[in-house]
Amino acid sequence: MSDVQSWIKETVTGNPVVLFMKGTAQFPQCGFSGRAVQLLKASGVENLVTINVLEDPEVRQGVKDYSNWPTVPQLYIKGEFVGGSDIMNEMFESGELQALLKD
Repeated sequence: MSDVQSWIKETVTGNPVVLFMKGTAQFPQCGFSGRAVQLLKASGVENLVTINVLEDPEVRQGVKDYSNWPTVPQLYIKGEFVGGSDIMNEMFESGELQALLKD
């Protein structure tokens, strides 16, 4: 396992909610990342850890390899990969995202 993969694993397992995104929660750099942050805030997430993949190409590629998922944003809850913006949206509309975040 590479250093980047180890770091990603430590980050997602060491924090309850982690969002790998383009930009920051305050200044998202893409619409999908902005939507992901809105969904998490609407779900009552207070301790959101965001990782700006634009700051580090190794992390940007590394998180795609880690999850075997081709796009960013990527949401992790309690160390488990949940999905991207579209999946988050569907889960939010069904109430599944809020339930997952409460446990």
